[in-house]
Amino acid sequence: MALPHVASGQIARLEPLGERLTEAVSAALFKASQLEVVRLVLPRGHRMREHRVQGEITLQCLEGELDLSVYGNTQRMRPGDLMYVAAGEPHALHAVQDCSMLLTICLLPGSE
Repeated sequence: MALPHVASGQIARLEPLGERLTEAVSAALFKASQLEVVRLVLPRGHRMREHRVQGEITLQCLEGELDLSVYGNTQRMRPGDLMYVAAGEPHALHAVQDCSMLLTICLLPGSE
């Protein structure tokens, strides 16, 4: 079941999913003209091949562990870690454990 989008001024809870993590799916929390925020859920072993995003992004690990490859380096992200990736930089993800992350994407005009 998808979460409803968060309205301006509304609180969204992003606590760890814990035991519910294995059944959870990614969900867009909101999308505005210049910003999109997604709770990204990846099961252990899932890979997102190298790709690019037009705008800047941040990725914050909420639970679990993942390897994030960017600039030719692979770094392990754990709960509480946050990474900024510049616009257009190729990056890839590999879920080492079931994990959930908060993904923010700065949208460029015309990129919707």
